[in-house]
Amino acid sequence: METEFLDIFRNPCFWAAFWSWTAAQLTKMLCGFWRTRRLDFSYLVSTGGMPSAHSACTVGMATSVGLVAGFDSPVFIVALAFAIITMFDASTVRRAAGLQARLLNEMLDELFKAHHLSERKLKELLGHTRLEVLMGAIVGILTAIIVISHSAAAS
Repeated sequence: METEFLDIFRNPCFWAAFWSWTAAQLTKMLCGFWRTRRLDFSYLVSTGGMPSAHSACTVGMATSVGLVAGFDSPVFIVALAFAIITMFDASTVRRAAGLQARLLNEMLDELFKAHHLSERKLKELLGHTRLEVLMGAIVGILTAIIVISHSAAAS
């Protein structure tokens, strides 16, 4: 049973999703460094920003499943649907929540001037613009192609 569980680490689709997410998060960290000239490791686990790591991960997984199982396979269709739902959610629902958090934080700033309230702010960077989602998808596709190509060459 234990070796069956550990087989996941031999699955190139797992690594395509993992490396897609990692590449996107590292890109966020490098973009943050470029903007601020300060290395901030919190980008490695942050939500929002360029590129979307959720999009990269799910599209990387879907692409790798398509490359391994076939783009006409039912499992690819499930992976593709999951990626589309994730990207839609990131660019609509989560983005709207982030914009609402920004507005509430601005309202709280105004209240702070007149009253003493908790200075705890809401997290504003939750979702993604369509460009961030698109760039995440591109990172996922390219990373999956590299991982699957490397996996096939190693076999």
